[in-house]
Amino acid sequence: MKKNILVLCTGNSCRSQIAEGYLRHFAGEKADVYSAGIEVHGVNPRAIATMKEDGIDISTHTSNHIDEYRTIAFNYVITVCDNARERCPFFPTKAVRLHQNFPDPAKAQGSEEEITAEFRRVREMVKQYSKEFVEEYL
Repeated sequence: MKKNILVLCTGNSCRSQIAEGYLRHFAGEKADVYSAGIEVHGVNPRAIATMKEDGIDISTHTSNHIDEYRTIAFNYVITVCDNARERCPFFPTKAVRLHQNFPDPAKAQGSEEEITAEFRRVREMVKQYSKEFVEEYL
């Protein structure tokens, strides 16, 4: 049976978008994957570029608010930042709630090379988590 997965972070611009991309990639037909934020900041262009480097296209993703998904019965809700975990609303489902705090690459400072390196570092962390999630839960 196909599972419904929601990835939740603060602004639905970087971490949750990257996780949605990788979870879709690794899960294939086993799951429908959504991402949302407790706020909506738009998909970060650096997140799109960083994922493109690894062959994952998230350029058509949209930044969505959590309220848009209230009617979906999720099997898993994954929060990818502490702020989202603390502010995550109750879902009237039997969803298993998981949490993995990832650094916010959008807060990276320094040269363009240093910022890009931080996006790549976080991308690899999210990629590994996503692969392990699919292996364990799907």
